Amino acid sequence: MLINSAWAASEPATTATTAAPSGAVVPGAHAPSPGETFAMNMALVLLLVAMFYLLLIRPQQKRFKEHANMLSKLDKGTKIVTQGGLVGVIDKDVSEHEVLVDFGNGLKMTVMRSAIMGRYEDALPKAGKASNDDKKTAQDKAKK
Repeated sequence: MLINSAWAASEPATTATTAAPSGAVVPGAHAPSPGETFAMNMALVLLLVAMFYLLLIRPQQKRFKEHANMLSKLDKGTKIVTQGGLVGVIDKDVSEHEVLVDFGNGLKMTVMRSAIMGRYEDALPKAGKASNDDKKTAQDKAKK
C-alpha cells in the first residue's frame, strides 16, 4: 500500500483502522459484517439470474412463439422449406401435427409440422443485399 505506518499512527484513535495484507494500516477501513457479505452475494446472484433471463431465455421464447405462430398459419399451397433443406408445397393437412408435402415429380411425403423450418419466400436471401456481391460491382464498372 501507499500508506505507511507513520501516517496511520498520526490518525486519531477513534477512527477504525485495519491492517492490509501488506502489513500497512488503512484508516477508516472495516471488514464487512456477515449480513453485508450475504446481501452483496445475493445481489450478485440476482444480477446474474436477471442477465441469464434477458440474454438467453427471453429471446429463445420469442423465437419459439414466432415459429409456432408461423406453423399455425401454414395452409394448402404454401411453399415451404424443411429443416433438411427440402423445398415443397403443402398438399393437405393430415392432422394437427402433420402435413402432406408435394416435393415434385409425384413425390409426396407426410412431414411433421415441427420439421418445417419456414416459408420458402422467407428463406430466400434478399436480392441486391449481399455485401460481397462482386458481380454487381463489376457490371457497374463496365457500364461506366
